Amino acid sequence: MKHYAGLDLSMESTQVCIVDENGRKLVSEKTESSPEAIAAMLERYGPIERAVIETGRMSPAICLGLRELSVPIVCIDARQAHQSLKAMKANKTDPHDAAGLAQLARTGFYKEVHVKSPAAHGVRSVITARGHLVEARVRLDNMIRGLCATFGYRPGPGQGKAFLERIMQAAHIPGLGEAIVSLLAVRAELVEQIKEMDRRLRVITSQSQACEILMTIPGVGVQTSAAFAAAVDEAGRFRQSRNAGAYFGLVPRRHQSGELDWTGRITKQGDGTVRKLLYEAANSILTRSRETFALKTWAMKIAKRRGLKKARVALARRLAVIMHAMLRDGTLFQA
Repeated sequence: MKHYAGLDLSMESTQVCIVDENGRKLVSEKTESSPEAIAAMLERYGPIERAVIETGRMSPAICLGLRELSVPIVCIDARQAHQSLKAMKANKTDPHDAAGLAQLARTGFYKEVHVKSPAAHGVRSVITARGHLVEARVRLDNMIRGLCATFGYRPGPGQGKAFLERIMQAAHIPGLGEAIVSLLAVRAELVEQIKEMDRRLRVITSQSQACEILMTIPGVGVQTSAAFAAAVDEAGRFRQSRNAGAYFGLVPRRHQSGELDWTGRITKQGDGTVRKLLYEAANSILTRSRETFALKTWAMKIAKRRGLKKARVALARRLAVIMHAMLRDGTLFQA
């Protein structure tokens, strides 16, 4: 008789529920949240036909670890699973969630999610860390401006050398100088760490054939190529390149029911960082690139009809499709 398992992960322990092919619960107990402990627990109750976990912070490590131990594990979309679990049980508890996931594993009523490789997660961690460092630097700049304004000093816009020189002029103001010096010291360290992240990204892209291919597109630089390649991870998992636009939330939202049928703004699903970088690359092509090529001409026609903002979104979606096709076929950009 076939057995199916549902795993409800948490930081310290994992609730495991095993059911048979008729849906009858065989066992429900907790174990340590590690691939070895979970695999040993599942092995005690016979071979498992399929095990299911939801997407989350710990899911990649657990899923990849269980696959190395030959456990047939499937990672499913947490949002879809949440709706299914809510319909099954009135009370939300770890045993109920694990039992619901086991039933999803048995019936196959789930949407499988691709688990990215450790290398892809490594690139994403560098990009995420850099983004947080930049946000921290911006917050510090705004804090410095706010403190200066309290003392009647206006450093003005900017963030470069001229801005720092204007800030240092306020260091002699009684009651403000000590705070300014301390904040500038922290800011200098943040800037240095941002530069270090940039150096790491340049090393990553120089060693990646996928990034080298993507950077042949005008407007696509180190961050955009690295983020896109890491998000796609395996180009073969998309049946069609046009699905890449929907994957990054760059297609219009649609609602249709009976006579009601409307199309709204983009869905904004998927990786928000990649979507933002694609939008910036599209803006670079439209406003900064001096080259003239078919893709830019196409977007400029949209800008004349619908406005520059919609042209950027349309071009970002087209870029996602083109970049996936380039990764799939291993071809360079042809203007």
